[in-house]
Amino acid sequence: MSLLRRLLKWSLTLGLILALCGVATLAVLYWLMAPGLPSVQVLRNVEYQVPLSVYSADGRLMALFGETRRTPVAIADVPQRVRQAFIAIEDARFYEHPGVDWRGTARAVWLLATTDGQRVPGGSTITQQVARMFFLSPEYSYTRKFREMLLALKMERELEKDEILGIYLNKSFFGNRAYGIVAAAEFYYGKPLEQLSLAEAATLASIPKFPSSGNPIINPERAMIRRNYVLQRMFELGFVDEADYRAAVAEPDRSTPHEPPVELEASYVAEMVRQRMVDRYGADAFTGGYQAYTTIDSRIQEAANAGIRTALLAYDRRHGWRGAEGHAELPDALTPSVVQQALRDYRALGGLQPALVTSIGTDAAEVTLADGQEALLHMDQLRWAAPYVSADRRGGAPRKPGDVLARGDIVRLARGAEGEFELAQIPAAQGAIVSLSAEDGAVLALNGGFSFGLNKFNRATQALRQPGSSFKPFVYAAAFERGFHPGSIVLDAPVVFHDRSSGTSWRPSNDNNVFSGPMRLREAMVSSRNLVSVRILDAIGASYAKRYIQGFGFPPESLPENLSLALGTSSVPPLAAARGYATFVNGGYLIEPYVLARVLDSNGTIVHAEHAPRACHDCPERLLSSGTRDGAQVAGFNFGDAAPAPAIEDAAGPTQTVLAPRAIDERTAFLIHSLLRDVIQRGTGRGARVLERSDIGGKTGTTNDHRDAWFSGFGGNIVTSAWVGMDDFSTLGTGEFGARAALPMWIDTMRAALNGVPEVHPMIPNGITTVLIDSGSGLLVPAGTPGAISEYMKTEDAARLETASAGANRNATSERESFDIF
Repeated sequence: MSLLRRLLKWSLTLGLILALCGVATLAVLYWLMAPGLPSVQVLRNVEYQVPLSVYSADGRLMALFGETRRTPVAIADVPQRVRQAFIAIEDARFYEHPGVDWRGTARAVWLLATTDGQRVPGGSTITQQVARMFFLSPEYSYTRKFREMLLALKMERELEKDEILGIYLNKSFFGNRAYGIVAAAEFYYGKPLEQLSLAEAATLASIPKFPSSGNPIINPERAMIRRNYVLQRMFELGFVDEADYRAAVAEPDRSTPHEPPVELEASYVAEMVRQRMVDRYGADAFTGGYQAYTTIDSRIQEAANAGIRTALLAYDRRHGWRGAEGHAELPDALTPSVVQQALRDYRALGGLQPALVTSIGTDAAEVTLADGQEALLHMDQLRWAAPYVSADRRGGAPRKPGDVLARGDIVRLARGAEGEFELAQIPAAQGAIVSLSAEDGAVLALNGGFSFGLNKFNRATQALRQPGSSFKPFVYAAAFERGFHPGSIVLDAPVVFHDRSSGTSWRPSNDNNVFSGPMRLREAMVSSRNLVSVRILDAIGASYAKRYIQGFGFPPESLPENLSLALGTSSVPPLAAARGYATFVNGGYLIEPYVLARVLDSNGTIVHAEHAPRACHDCPERLLSSGTRDGAQVAGFNFGDAAPAPAIEDAAGPTQTVLAPRAIDERTAFLIHSLLRDVIQRGTGRGARVLERSDIGGKTGTTNDHRDAWFSGFGGNIVTSAWVGMDDFSTLGTGEFGARAALPMWIDTMRAALNGVPEVHPMIPNGITTVLIDSGSGLLVPAGTPGAISEYMKTEDAARLETASAGANRNATSERESFDIF
């Protein structure tokens, strides 16, 4: 036998032995590793990390919370071109191999043997990548690679190819916190998958290999090279024809960052919901794909947003121009890059766009926005901008644009009524507004400030401010429980209270220092007479009033136990004020405001539903629970209609209606409701008559030195409370009463809330009677008496007044002595 044949024989024998050893080694490794391989069936029910989404009651997206952007998609909904782009670059034989591409593996082994131990491509299939994503660590070792291959083979035996591809497309990271193909399409192109062009699909397919360093935002040049390579592979594989290939290669890349498509601006509400979700679900709230639906009505919310901004900008214009927000030194020749550089640290806030003043003319100033838009600010748009001196004083009116602006100034622009740009500034004052359902406390709209981006402090729920005269209805309600009624005569005249322990004196006064003498309580509410409120509080006792007013939901520490309570020196946020006013609308029940209506999990199953206590005045449960006024005790006061114990709640719903507890006598609620309607018809809130409804009522409020301006009121079954003030408690300026500063935003909000809503008038409850009284003395008079007026009062008050009116002269004096207490 020749030497050559002997060498060949020994080589074949050695090769066979080595192959058998290799097979034996692989078999042993498989025998050792296979039992420890995880079950791939879990991939049939993958729980992706999906952010928390917050929606309005009518399904409009308000916010997304979470570190990842992801929207899972079924593989059937992924366009064919998008799938082909990924297959072309990642695994051309995906639909042919059994999970491991042996050709690619052999190539990797050959490169490994011929590249002197350098790291080489591993020939991983899409299936192997999915195995690595879910089950393996990122370490680079032969053992890990073998486990990856075993898992891939197992996956292909138990899962369909399209299932594996769908998992890959939903799991892959695309940079910029975008996980999954849908999130990537939305972030880079602002499009759904079906609207992606061929070139855009190829760009997305090129990203997962280098998601952080090769995406088109960070490195557009590298991304373009990768994109064109994907297109070339698609052409080579026959996925696209030459014409489509060449057109796609010629297409410029238009990727830019696109934030989530928020459809309704309600950042303060969204933050409230975020906190609730964290309390309920912990860190899983941001990854579990929960969908939180709120009680917010998008139509009312949008009106509240516009109303608060309009009111605060109007306030700011009344008090003058505080100067440019910034200044940049500009070269003689301006370029877009110079403008963008000057504005790079400024962002839109509360709808106000930053702009750079580029030139000053004799009649107008030219400004440029960061996006290149240009606008002219003519002199008639600048006349309001007299220099701010103090809250009560402005400088002289400007005569030319140069009196207000200079080249290089950075200013704010707002859109006018016709869509034109107008000079504006971020308001110095802040505001808050909240609307809720008087029936169950569902928050319909809430805005806690001019801009959440400017300041995240939620003034609607967190600001403790003095409500001023808007608190008087609660004091009057307490008085109506102690024998006073709308026709009671109380003296509106100066009074002094001496504190013997400190030797000091308190001299409360009316806002205008005008006194009307003896007057009925209805008229005192309509004209907001401070001294009348102080006198009735002194008559019933501050201690009694404090305990009674707690029944409206106000915590005791917020209520001073002295006569200043009559002037609204308590500390309450607008939400608490609205909650208190709701009792006057719903028949006297204490509702609990809430904003989170229900929560759905990633499968769309309801996992939480709020079943708030309802006033439900005419519900069978309410009628069966009592039907009398002797069943409930609230803070020591007997109001009846005791509510049953709260129903047991689950995701499907409560076992019975949850009834809100009674807060005040329904007759008292009716009387206050009647007084507050008169405040709008002929009192301090008459500006609201522009709504042309007879069922609206409310009360203005202004505190000392004009630090707070309020309007709280109702229409239909909706309660709204509006507030304006400075965060540092400084003055708003003389003349900034509630009717001027706060009422306009209340009107704008309620106009939207009541649009198309029929008027709602409360039924006269049992125990209320209508009587004729003399407008001067408050005594009962016969029908036909000249000057007699009709008045509501409780039956027992009318009976007592009838007894007092038996002898006209003597009883008139007696009635005055009863109530003219100073």
